[in-house]
Amino acid sequence: MTGPAASAAGTMSPDKLLEVRGLKVHFSLARRKPFAPAPKVHAVDGVSFDTARGATLGLVGESGSGKTTTALAVMRLAPVTEGNILLNGQEIGPLSGEALRRRRRHMQIIFQDPYSSLNPRLRAGEIVRAPLDQLDVGDRESRDDRVAELFRLVGLRPEQQALFPHQFSGGQRQRIGVARALATQPDLIVCDEPVSALDVAIQAQILNLLRRLQEEFGLTYLFISHDLGVVQYMCDDVAVMYLGQVVEHADRVSLFREPLHPYTNALLSAVPSADPVLRDRASRIRLVGDPPSPIDPPPGCRFASRCPFAEDRCRAEEPALRTVGEGHRVRCHLVSDDGVPPHRASN
Repeated sequence: MTGPAASAAGTMSPDKLLEVRGLKVHFSLARRKPFAPAPKVHAVDGVSFDTARGATLGLVGESGSGKTTTALAVMRLAPVTEGNILLNGQEIGPLSGEALRRRRRHMQIIFQDPYSSLNPRLRAGEIVRAPLDQLDVGDRESRDDRVAELFRLVGLRPEQQALFPHQFSGGQRQRIGVARALATQPDLIVCDEPVSALDVAIQAQILNLLRRLQEEFGLTYLFISHDLGVVQYMCDDVAVMYLGQVVEHADRVSLFREPLHPYTNALLSAVPSADPVLRDRASRIRLVGDPPSPIDPPPGCRFASRCPFAEDRCRAEEPALRTVGEGHRVRCHLVSDDGVPPHRASN
């Protein structure tokens, strides 16, 4: 799924909108002792992936896995310690000031919480119009027309432009967030757990809205979620993250049908199913212990302390993210070259 590492000038295939290579985001903490090195949180530690135009890539994992920090770094809302980020063939990692502001119209974000992501002092129409004003998109009359069109696209009435956020339901507030993200006609939209704060019935409405808009406008999504049911519905490809690293990356069908990494297998075993065959076949795998500290990641495989199949080399040698089969990548010593995972080999 990935090609050679991108240079700062970088080239990319025309069917790829976003390329991320060796992305690291490290946060320095206060020194415990004078003159001692400042400890660092390895929030994201060498992540690489591509996102095809018009497709959806899902980033999944437990809380603290680094998926949201990865998305924020792609949006340049979190500091990039190292690595390359190419959007439409242009390296955006080093951009700042006016150059970064101009690129922002091509990438927007839908935040997790529709209650806190909208300015309570602004009317809904002003919220949706704000990116157009801030990024100098169009003239005054065309901006008014654009806002009215966006309200129609997301299923809101024209007169609701005059209302304040507290006068909307949670689902309606998230529709405002979607309209705001669409305002500048971006190439990439980052969806940061966009339905996790909503009721289940409303979740389905927002997910269907996102899919309809993607089909209508050819949008590209980077979709962050811990809900594998949502990921299976929304995403074309899935990257599973654990402690700042991608441990498995495959197309949706391959990953859900035959997970290779023991961590992915454990996550999928916890997904509820209405199908009695699947429910009876797959027993829940309960992981023991907590993930290691991201301040001092252990040597070897970062999942080894919780993996039921771990061997001595797993604790000593860090596995590479390697390709097994056609486009299926996995970070595990115990997956054979022909794609047999340890949980299947042991049966």
